[in-house]
Amino acid sequence: MSTMTIAQLQTHVYTQKGKNISALRPLLTEACGKNADVICLPEMFSCPYETPNFPIYAEKEGDASWHALSSLAREFHIYLSAGSIPEISDDGSIYNTAYVFDREGRQIAKHRKIHLFDIDVKGGQCFKESDTLTAGNSATVFETEFGKMGLCICYDFRFPELARRMVLEGANVIFVPAAFNMTTGPAHWEVLFRSRAIDNQVFTFGTAPARDMNASYHSWGHSIAVSPWGTVLNQMEAEAGIQITSINLDDVAAIRDQLPLLKHRMEHL
Repeated sequence: MSTMTIAQLQTHVYTQKGKNISALRPLLTEACGKNADVICLPEMFSCPYETPNFPIYAEKEGDASWHALSSLAREFHIYLSAGSIPEISDDGSIYNTAYVFDREGRQIAKHRKIHLFDIDVKGGQCFKESDTLTAGNSATVFETEFGKMGLCICYDFRFPELARRMVLEGANVIFVPAAFNMTTGPAHWEVLFRSRAIDNQVFTFGTAPARDMNASYHSWGHSIAVSPWGTVLNQMEAEAGIQITSINLDDVAAIRDQLPLLKHRMEHL
């Protein structure tokens, strides 16, 4: 299939994990009423974005949140790019983990954030994910009825070699649950999603939490959809809501034929 409709849910993050999960049902109902094939959630959509929270909110793969997300994908018969949640492994390591479920609720992808957000911007944001999180170590590309898709999380998307690797493995769309802040968002959010789309001639989708000025971490919001030509197809503001974007995947091949960047790259320089 060449046409696909993506719904991005820019959700409010509550302190109660269960409330974040239960709040999805009416949003999924609305998105499916608009014929969404894929529904995307934000980074840490069920956990306030603070490093001490990650171990407290963490669950193993297959625990309650995983089952709830799998069940929603099956019930609504959609692909669910389920944002990210804190995951605890058998050895006690904590990861920032994104799951993807197919229309039958089967897990078809799992990405552990590779690049941890350890920054200290003068006069701006200071954050250190590595205080509580462990880094993942693999790129993630998965199969769907629409073809191959890539998946990474927020800070991962700043590293061009990761996006290029996903594209070389066949991804025509890259989904990025992300939570840029009020320092990095205005400076880099749109230009980054446009740059990765242009460099790799793919669709890019960044899905963020809604902004909550009462929280300690202030999300930039502005969930975004960009074409392989670098055109911003859709972009939200800061408030909670749903963004619907329909795309034609044939555009990827058409643009690559007209401007064959991937064929012209010099691999061995």
